[in-house]
Amino acid sequence: MKQFLLAGTSSGVGKTTVTLAVLQALILKGYKVQPYKVGPDYIDTAYHSRISQRASRNLDMFMIPDVEALRGTYQEGWLQADIALVEGVMGLFDGLGTDRDCASSAAVAKRLGIPVILIVDGKSTSTSAAAVVKGFAEFDPDVAIVGVIINRVASQQHFELIKGAIERYTNVEVFGYLKKEDSFILPSRHLGLVPQEEMAELDQLFLDLGRRALETIAIDRILACCDSDSRPASLPFSTSVSLPLRLGYAKDEAFHFYYADNLSWLEKVGATLVPFSPLRDTRLPEADAYYFGGGFPEVFADQLAENVSFRQSVLEAHQAGKPIYAECGGLMYLGEFLEVEGALHSMVGIFQGVSRMTKRLKRFGYCRAVCKEDTLFGPKGTIVLGHEFHHSIFETQEQPVLHLEKWRDGERVASWEGGYQKGNSFASYLHVHFYQSENLFYQWLHRLRRD
Repeated sequence: MKQFLLAGTSSGVGKTTVTLAVLQALILKGYKVQPYKVGPDYIDTAYHSRISQRASRNLDMFMIPDVEALRGTYQEGWLQADIALVEGVMGLFDGLGTDRDCASSAAVAKRLGIPVILIVDGKSTSTSAAAVVKGFAEFDPDVAIVGVIINRVASQQHFELIKGAIERYTNVEVFGYLKKEDSFILPSRHLGLVPQEEMAELDQLFLDLGRRALETIAIDRILACCDSDSRPASLPFSTSVSLPLRLGYAKDEAFHFYYADNLSWLEKVGATLVPFSPLRDTRLPEADAYYFGGGFPEVFADQLAENVSFRQSVLEAHQAGKPIYAECGGLMYLGEFLEVEGALHSMVGIFQGVSRMTKRLKRFGYCRAVCKEDTLFGPKGTIVLGHEFHHSIFETQEQPVLHLEKWRDGERVASWEGGYQKGNSFASYLHVHFYQSENLFYQWLHRLRRD
């Protein structure tokens, strides 16, 4: 088994571009690659999955605090794959607060024994790059930095200058580079990279990246330096319980933010997942319960509003007592209205209120939620770890059912109320990974089944 983690010196160094290039190069060489993403991101994992044709998994130490559960999802993903490729988050040592071991890429690499390849931005630098690499290599000796890839170099000569400096002043090998190419810059929008569902020429872009990587990055040398003796292991919680459930879930351009592990666990315990499209279907499919993940409903507000029959079927399912669970974009859809650039668009109307798009992020980061009353998560007092990342606010008179707090370096830095439960319908801005707690998952599942 081969494994490695691609980590940046900071956000903005082109970490995702290099990851996609290396991933595509490995696929072109005939390898089966299992991709992963450190942290809670959905969009990068969608790119990974598009190239590898395997569901990319999230390795998130905040939402999956049990290291055995984290190791379980990592090693389970290796089944029938030749290589495990992990994309880091932000800079190598960036996580929650100032603790280098709190939810950072470095912490994940150490816990799971993954060698690290550092991505350095070569733009407008030469020998100084050696100082950067030396600092990273010595900052935490327990992190195995086995090599470097230089991104955004101006020319072959520029690369040779940087490579010579790094190998002169450090013991870290340089595996290659990517040149700065405008055609290789992935477009973006307010929540990050544009999701792959909306990029018509994405496959050709990935092929171009992969071919360039084969020319300028020593892929075989990377694999020679990244052996692993690890073997796939079982998860530390039960997947043998049989709890059949027919679960409809929103899956189209407007709603596609789901953690692969959540869907996989549901299937393992007997759930039948039935995808539906709030954009194109006329009615909800027949199901025991419904799941609306996050996404970009604001981009498709007109189309969602125009699909009156589908919105009505969702409201009717709620009125009939069918459990409905919604995260972030799902909350925006289940409200009465969605306001985009001053225009109001009618939504489902389960929860009274208006979601208004804002110019700046309103919430960003990990948080801890406590249920103030019984919800789909479980009884009053249930604790849920999650992540919020949204450019909207939900203005409502509905009474919130969650008390949320954000902690950093042992101090509470923010608290707020959120989440709404009406009948068997629950919606909040919180994105939740259920590998955090077997008990939480089964409480949630039993409530979806109305046991």
